[in-house]
Amino acid sequence: MSACEGEDHRERGPEDGDARDAREPLAGRTRTRLLTLLLAAALLAVSVALSIMVGSTQVPLSSVLSAFGGHDGSPEHIAVRDLRVPRTALGVLVGAALAVSGALMQGLTRNPLADPGLLGVNAGAGFAVALSVAFLGVTRVDQYLYFAFAGAVAAAAAVYLIASQGRGSPTPLRLTLVGLALGSVLVGLSQTLALLDTETFERVRFWDVGTLADRPVGTVGAVAPWVCAGLVVALACARPLNALALGDELARAVGVRVGLTRLGVVVAVTLLCGSATAAAGPLAFVGLMAGHAARWLTGPDYRWIVPLCLLAGPALVLLADVLGRVMVGSGELQVGVVVALVGAPMLIVMVHLRRASAL
Repeated sequence: MSACEGEDHRERGPEDGDARDAREPLAGRTRTRLLTLLLAAALLAVSVALSIMVGSTQVPLSSVLSAFGGHDGSPEHIAVRDLRVPRTALGVLVGAALAVSGALMQGLTRNPLADPGLLGVNAGAGFAVALSVAFLGVTRVDQYLYFAFAGAVAAAAAVYLIASQGRGSPTPLRLTLVGLALGSVLVGLSQTLALLDTETFERVRFWDVGTLADRPVGTVGAVAPWVCAGLVVALACARPLNALALGDELARAVGVRVGLTRLGVVVAVTLLCGSATAAAGPLAFVGLMAGHAARWLTGPDYRWIVPLCLLAGPALVLLADVLGRVMVGSGELQVGVVVALVGAPMLIVMVHLRRASAL
C-alpha cells in the first residue's frame, strides 16, 4: 500500500463513518419535523375552508370563490364576506395565540400541565370586564375589548412583580404559585360582581364561555397587531427556552440570559393570551392540548414546537367552531364548550403518553 493510499485510508477512517451515522438520524428527524409542519399547514387550510363553507347555511366552494372575486350582494356572498371570513380570521388569531402561549408556559414552568391561566392572564381579563360591566355599564364587546386586554396585562405584570420580590430572579415555581393565587382571587371577585347584578352580566355571558360568533366589526384589526407582536417575541424566545430546560446554571453557562428570557416569555404570553381572551373569552384546553401534541410530534425542541403550535392551534379552534355549528341542529354551541368537550378526553389520553408528558 502506498503512502497516499495510507493517507486516503486514514481520511476515511471509522471516525468519519461515525460522524456520518450521527448526521443521518439528525437529517431524518429534520425531515420528519418538516413533514409534520407541512401536514399541519394542510390541516389548517382544510379547517379554514370548512369554517367558511359550513354553517347554518352551507355555501358551496364555487360560491366561496366567486365571493372573493366580487361581492354581488347575494345572501351567500354576505355570509362569506361579512360573517364567516372575519370569524375565521379571528379563529386563526385566537388559536395561534393560545397554542403558542400554552407551549411557552409549559417551557417556562417546566410543567407539562401548565397553561396561560397560571399567570393570571385569563383571570385578569375577566376581572377587568366584570369591573367595566358593573361600574361603567359596558355591555358591548367592542367596548370591553380593551378593558379585557388591560386587565390581562396588569395581572401578568402583577404576577411577575410579586414573584420578583426577594433574592434572585423569579423562579418557575414562584411564578406558578403567585399566578395561581392571584388568579383565584380575581375569579372570586368577578363572580361576586356577577352575582350582584345578574341582569347586566347576562348580556356578556357568551364571552365568558368563549365564542367567535357575533364579534364586533374591527375585532380582528384590534387584536391582530398584539398577536403578531407576541408571536415575534415567542419565536425569539424559542432557542433560549431549550437551554432553560437544562436548568438555570447550565443555561447561564452556555450564554443564555435567564432573567431576560423569562421576562420575554411573560411578555409574549401576556400579549398572546391577553389578546385572545379579550377577543373571544377565556378558552380552555387550547394551549394545553396544542403544546402536548406539538411536543409529542416534534420532540422537546421549541424551535419546532412554536411553529407547529402556530399552525395546529388555529386548526383546533376552527374545527371546534365548525363542529359547534352542526352539533345542535338550527342553533350552535359556543367554541369554548366544544373545545372543553373534545379537549378533556384528549388531554387524559395525551398525559398518559410518556413522550407527550415529558418536558
